Amino acid sequence: MRYYEIDFTISPCSQEAKDILAVLAGDAGCESFEETEKGLKAYIQQPLYDEEAFKSMLEFFLFPDCKITFKVCEAEYRNWNEQWEQEGFEPIIISGEGQVVRNEQIDTIIIHDGRHLPESLSADTSSASATTNQIAIEIDAHQAFGTGTHETTRMICAELLNIPLEGRQVLDCGCGTGILGICALKLGAAACVGYDIDEWSADNTRHNAILNHVDDNLTVLCGDASLLATLPASLSPNSTSLDFSLIMANINRNILLQDLPSFVSVMSSEATLILSGFYESDCQLLESKALSLGLRLSHTRTDGDWACMVFKK
Repeated sequence: MRYYEIDFTISPCSQEAKDILAVLAGDAGCESFEETEKGLKAYIQQPLYDEEAFKSMLEFFLFPDCKITFKVCEAEYRNWNEQWEQEGFEPIIISGEGQVVRNEQIDTIIIHDGRHLPESLSADTSSASATTNQIAIEIDAHQAFGTGTHETTRMICAELLNIPLEGRQVLDCGCGTGILGICALKLGAAACVGYDIDEWSADNTRHNAILNHVDDNLTVLCGDASLLATLPASLSPNSTSLDFSLIMANINRNILLQDLPSFVSVMSSEATLILSGFYESDCQLLESKALSLGLRLSHTRTDGDWACMVFKK
């Protein structure tokens, strides 16, 4: 994914002004920050950058006798995850209430990188499960988010263990590595459509689907939520409708608020929507938006400051 670097100059510059600016820029879509002598540098995915929104944000930056200006340039294009990808990650074990999948009781998900394996897994990592109560998911991450190491990913995976998925048609919004769609398919879902605005992520999802032997049931598209309005009915297993009974989205708060109407437009009756990628302090705002679209909140779970919300239609 290509990023813009936004160089903010704060005059006079103070730590308090930097902290407030970082919060506002984060709400506007910036993902990471670097303090400078004169202010702050922020980084945002190019498709998410809206210059008018940033100008408007600064108009409401109320700080005594403080002036802020900014310059935008294209950030260096390189794989920021390269070192992490080379080192891999330790296996992640997620447990839940469990459910019956193909006549087996599954209550544990093991996520691994193919190099660091838990003792409970057999040498044959291509196997869907090493024991009767667990599934194993291999994730080879390349410039994509979603290995299970982050709280938001783990919470959604735990929710999937508690939802009967047999025969469901699933939508994975902002699929990253594809981990959520792959997990749903291994837990019995009939088919999954995943999309991501980042071409690297879409390719990585296809790659991981092959590693996990679910590529026949996983369709991956490159784009944003606007493509939901034009999805061909042929993507449905029965080729008659594209109503999804389960939708998952692990994306930042502002994108979720923007895309919620698109999600609701493709939800079947009594469908489930799982949202994460935001802080607990964002829950009220997201719940209000969801309620206005006819959804009801089932429950919320948290892990540290992060939150995961489950809605029903």
